[in-house]
Amino acid sequence: MKWVTAVKHGESFIGLVQEEQVVNVSELAKSKEVEFPRTLLEAIALGDEFMEKVESLISSNLAANHTYNLNEIQLKAPIPRPSKNVFCIGKNYRDHAIEMGSEADIPEDIMVFSKAPTSVIGHDEEIPSHSSITDQLDYEGELAIIIGKTGTSIKKEEAMDYIFGFTIINDITARDLQQKHKQFLLGKSLNGTCPMGPWIVHHSEIPNPENLSIVTKVNGEVRQNGNTSDFIFDIPTMLIELSKGMTLEAGDIIATGTPAGVGKGMKPPVFLKPRDVIEITIEGIGTLRNEIVE
Repeated sequence: MKWVTAVKHGESFIGLVQEEQVVNVSELAKSKEVEFPRTLLEAIALGDEFMEKVESLISSNLAANHTYNLNEIQLKAPIPRPSKNVFCIGKNYRDHAIEMGSEADIPEDIMVFSKAPTSVIGHDEEIPSHSSITDQLDYEGELAIIIGKTGTSIKKEEAMDYIFGFTIINDITARDLQQKHKQFLLGKSLNGTCPMGPWIVHHSEIPNPENLSIVTKVNGEVRQNGNTSDFIFDIPTMLIELSKGMTLEAGDIIATGTPAGVGKGMKPPVFLKPRDVIEITIEGIGTLRNEIVE
């Protein structure tokens, strides 16, 4: 199942993608007078109850009356306003750690930073260049985990049970701000610098998230060509470390790191500029596309 937050006729709804069509599940539930969550964030928190409701609604012969073509709707970020900062795992690919410094920069322990909720935008939405404060805007294509239930001190053998699904994140970064402030938050949290989507794919459709190709293109040119099998810290380790003394909640988002090939790592560095189009494709999920605007 592929879940979207979408807009049609000015109204936001929870949608289920089926090939090139989207079922407006929110509208379908309303037509059948079934109580239904308002947002995908609320839906994820319901767990199995949400999935059972959807399966019942979709089997209805009324589903076709609430189905649109993908090109008839506007996709938003699947979770347009996360309930907290997006967790990000830094330098989780060996070659990326080296391109950002040297072998000495390969982390021995998990490295975590975050992006503010206000940075989140959706597929095909525009990324501001923020040219008045940065001239070093960079891309980072990443697999993102969507947490499905609350957990603290998560055990390794249970870690994958805490995942609702997966999406794509472009961890747009102002490298000069990152260097200037000696930490990551400001350089990672400018408005519009966390494109996410185009949808969340339920974990049941991604049997091995640690063996997915990930390709980032800028204006059609391949810049990153990696695979999640190259993670330094695997997914259970990420969840174990993040949940030590801190509660992970349904709807929390974890960006798992980016492969080598970022603009800063090129010689000389090549940063993003207005009208650049970034496309990130992850196997089993799809393609997230956004354009830089002045």
